[in-house]
Amino acid sequence: MNITTIKALDGRSDHVVCMDCPTESVASSLENMMVGNNFLPSTCCIFKTPSILYRHKEEAYIPNAFSFGPFHHGKPNLTETEKIKSKYLQCLIARSHSPEARLKQCIDAIKEVEEEARACYAGTIGFSHDEFVKILVLDACFIVELFRKDANLVSKDEDDPVFTMSCMLQYLFHDLILLENQIPWLVLERIFSLTASPNEAKSLVGLTLQFFSNIFSSDEHSIEPHLFANQEIKHILDLLRKSLILPYSGEDSQHCLGWQPFPSATSIKEAGIEFRRVSSSSILDIRFRNGILEMPSLLIQETTETIFRNLISFEQCYPNCSPRVASYVILLSNLINTSKDLDILCGTGIIDNWLIPEDSTKFFKALYHDSYVKEFHYLRLCENVNGYCHQWRSRWNAFYKHNYLGKPWAIVSGFAVATFLILTFIQTYYIVFK
Repeated sequence: MNITTIKALDGRSDHVVCMDCPTESVASSLENMMVGNNFLPSTCCIFKTPSILYRHKEEAYIPNAFSFGPFHHGKPNLTETEKIKSKYLQCLIARSHSPEARLKQCIDAIKEVEEEARACYAGTIGFSHDEFVKILVLDACFIVELFRKDANLVSKDEDDPVFTMSCMLQYLFHDLILLENQIPWLVLERIFSLTASPNEAKSLVGLTLQFFSNIFSSDEHSIEPHLFANQEIKHILDLLRKSLILPYSGEDSQHCLGWQPFPSATSIKEAGIEFRRVSSSSILDIRFRNGILEMPSLLIQETTETIFRNLISFEQCYPNCSPRVASYVILLSNLINTSKDLDILCGTGIIDNWLIPEDSTKFFKALYHDSYVKEFHYLRLCENVNGYCHQWRSRWNAFYKHNYLGKPWAIVSGFAVATFLILTFIQTYYIVFK
């Protein structure tokens, strides 16, 4: 091998160059790498979770029982549920006058948008055109039929494992909200429109929101599907994120640049601020006015960590996506530092906790690790709350309320002390000036 040593320009180090490797071949290799657009296309909206987030809790990003889309298709632990999907497909097309013709219609409908659907996925998809279409048709038909069965628009079989085995719905709630496990919304919409009955009143948006109605809060509230009329929905996870954002406009992006720590629930209470649970269509709708911090109820259950982690992952991966959910999680993590903080929020009904208290206290802290948040959408709220907490008057009022109001003996004692001070002042005045 022909090795040549070249003196560096700074004269302090030498570079060893292999003369048997022509410069032209290296240049040609680099030129081939530069051919075309190396960036992800703007149509990408379904991503594999970045490893920096994935490493924190792997099970929050991968399916338990059902694969949807190409990323997890064919994995050995997920093949058994393909039989359930096939049964749902059979039920869906059986309601048609010609099941065979309806199946072909579904296939043709997805073939028409196959390229568009493929472009929704980041990275290379290792399936042929026919295989990819087959995956989308089976998965989309299953999801649409699932939502109709859940809403009682179509009948359920007595032996349907999805509705007779308690674990199945829990698996589906988890698997349907994973970023890596999404189906393009345009695929779901095509299957839904093609298979809808003439008298079917509910939209696909309405059915999806009904299926996930208790994923964020146990409060009964409905979001009108017409809010999504002009929205370009990417997939189910994107719809759930929009269901939080659309009812609540939040702070302008220009007022979100910066960061300010938020006090814990204990510190806020000691400053005389009252927590109040309010009814709202979005858990993001947090307001502070007249010494009262108003917050909608948040349900903490088995899928809470999964939905927040995947929403944050989507916000991190999708270009120009504002970190609305990440901002909320950061606020909650500041608010809940100890079990005492959690008790305060549970006591006011703001947190509806179905998990072990120790788990609930810790998991908010870990949710946004290694996430980059350029805009903090509660900056003004933090400024207002911090300003109130630092006022000496609010601290004195809190002390007085805590130690005197609601305690008869303390009220009498306080009145006696006040009377004594007034009489002492009067006596001193007469002694000095008379």
